[in-house]
Amino acid sequence: MADFAKQLMLFVMDEKCYANYFVDFDFFDADCMKALISKGLGFGIIAGSVLVKVPQITKILKNKSGQGINLFSVCLDLLAITIHMSYSFVSGFPFSAWGDTSFLALQTALIAVLVLFYGGSASGAVAFGGVYSAITYVLMGGLTPLKYLLIAQGLNIPILLLGKLSQAYTNYRNGSTGQLSAVTCFMLLAGALARIFTSIQETGDQMMILTYGCSSFANAVIVAQ
Repeated sequence: MADFAKQLMLFVMDEKCYANYFVDFDFFDADCMKALISKGLGFGIIAGSVLVKVPQITKILKNKSGQGINLFSVCLDLLAITIHMSYSFVSGFPFSAWGDTSFLALQTALIAVLVLFYGGSASGAVAFGGVYSAITYVLMGGLTPLKYLLIAQGLNIPILLLGKLSQAYTNYRNGSTGQLSAVTCFMLLAGALARIFTSIQETGDQMMILTYGCSSFANAVIVAQ
């Protein structure tokens, strides 16, 4: 039982912090405290990401319409999420630092499929799902070298900003947010802000930190609308 408890704790902290807390009973180590908070935030974000776009999906299904949702923006958002997920996975970063992107990718892909379907293109929706699945396999299945994923990650910031700001422009042009869910937009902003801290603590990857900073800005623009 003691070994099981230790392994469970090592899931959220390293050996050094485990020794500090449970051997030396030093509960005031600043580095361990920050690491533990980061892990907690990371897993909290992952848990929230399971449902973060469900309000948006539900709204589309309820109204049988994707009116007001910019498909170009959704596709760019999905591309940015998928690149980030693939780069993090192949780089071997802890799941707590990027796991939310796997759930965001699934939900964003579903939104794109629904927008196509309710827009009158059932065949387009099916084709989109198949093509996206193939692209994800190529990026995450060991077929794409890390150096190319690093280049793609560098391009992620303009992709992300273009996607989000395209949606913001659509909202402005339409004079409303249409079928966009306010709950989803707010949760995406909160998650991006928290990810700045977890990226600093768990990966130290400057590209990831900058990406989440830009994501926070773009999400804030949409929330403000």
